[in-house]
Amino acid sequence: MVKLNKIYTRTGDAGTTGLVDGSRLPKHAPRMRAVGDVDEANSAIGLAIVAMGDAQEVVWLTTIQNDLFDLGADLATPIPDGADEPWALRIIATQVKRLEDQIDAMNADLAPLDSFILPGGSPAAAAIHLARAITRRAERSATAAAVEVALNPQALAYLNRLSDLLFVLARRVNDNGAGDVKWVPGASR
Repeated sequence: MVKLNKIYTRTGDAGTTGLVDGSRLPKHAPRMRAVGDVDEANSAIGLAIVAMGDAQEVVWLTTIQNDLFDLGADLATPIPDGADEPWALRIIATQVKRLEDQIDAMNADLAPLDSFILPGGSPAAAAIHLARAITRRAERSATAAAVEVALNPQALAYLNRLSDLLFVLARRVNDNGAGDVKWVPGASR
């Protein structure tokens, strides 16, 4: 269990931050940008949870928030020489599969799309769409970091599936798609 007695340490005052293995990186390094974007996605999911009230899917999103802390730890733990450390907290295939199963279960009740949809509809769906867009940014940041450093492929897959899950969940909370706002190409010309 993590124990934080002191919130500030002053160790980052010079613009660096510590990784799980004790090494330090500039706070603007691609790896750290990905960690920060995952944190922002997690915060946006927290906002979506508040907007959803007591909907049954809140349990899923709370589990996902815990997964995103795992994912942040995964991204902040270097993979030395391409070989993973047995002690490292990593996203695993079963976490990705859980998202796929949830997507499939929700999508089964939705009518197929006949247009792109605009982020919106209900306040809860709008909050979920915002979380989806931020998750997509986190995925872009993580894939950019993966060009420079070895990252866990399951972490990248998790972010990709999560944005899909959030898209389908937004449709679900929009009255199973009936409340979706459809894109009308050229409507404002």
